[in-house]
Amino acid sequence: MKRNLLLICILLCADQVLKLYIKTHFMLGEQVPVFGNWFFLHFTENNGMAFGMELEGTAGKLLLSSFRILAIVGLGYYLHLLVKKKSTQLHQTAVALVFAGALGNILDSTFYGWMFSDSYGKIAQVFPEQGYAPFLFGKVVDMLYFPLWQGVFPTWFPMWGGESFEFFRPVFNIADTCISTGVGLMVVFQNRFFGEEKTKEPSSKESGAIQ
Repeated sequence: MKRNLLLICILLCADQVLKLYIKTHFMLGEQVPVFGNWFFLHFTENNGMAFGMELEGTAGKLLLSSFRILAIVGLGYYLHLLVKKKSTQLHQTAVALVFAGALGNILDSTFYGWMFSDSYGKIAQVFPEQGYAPFLFGKVVDMLYFPLWQGVFPTWFPMWGGESFEFFRPVFNIADTCISTGVGLMVVFQNRFFGEEKTKEPSSKESGAIQ
């Protein structure tokens, strides 16, 4: 469990330190190239899910924030069960990654609204007299932008023929990366992860029958 807690703390600190730096040094929409032009720090904010996706309206925002809090509680309990059952470290790491990412983004949604003033045309102030949003209605800070490939769809391409495209367009953060990596591990190793309990159950029954 100590290894999982250490991983969560490192990732959460890295996510929040970078977000706080961007929020206190960049204006909304400001962009700085890193390592040439293939990677940028591009400050943007969103109301919702990973990679800029969101639920519309006040009700959608409140629903998403509430769901995130419940998800964090559920993930924490699930990770506790995995440790208790002595599941593989890879399985625990995958859940810890999702937990760290979900917690990183919910901190933005929960606290950033009253911690900061808005960033439109100016750098945000920390702990202003009035923040830009109430509790649970803050926006998630995104900044990692990798426009690796830009081009134009050929004219014969269905629906988007002749239109420009860009890969990779979404702007994201470290928390999003943690969630995507953790979920990816679960998908790739699902037979290994979720087959653990199936293989353990027969053995426990057999041992009981022998006794």
